Amino acid sequence: MGGWALEIGKMALYMTFPVALFHIFNQPAYFEEWVTKTKRELYPPENESHRKELQDAIKMIRAKQEDKQMKAFEEIENKQKL
Repeated sequence: MGGWALEIGKMALYMTFPVALFHIFNQPAYFEEWVTKTKRELYPPENESHRKELQDAIKMIRAKQEDKQMKAFEEIENKQKL
């Protein structure tokens, strides 16, 4: 077979390869660029018109829920009066 020199060479390769890849791919410049790009894709900057539309939709949904609750309370009161 190979002998002790080959085994030391293989062990050095096994230890150096992952450490070298970790060092190369974890450079702050690459990581920062990727994180910034991904963050902008997932969470785009807010737009004032989108925010207003969202708040209007929330108000409309809350108003519908309040109307449903009021009707339900009125039905309960009417049943109790009878």
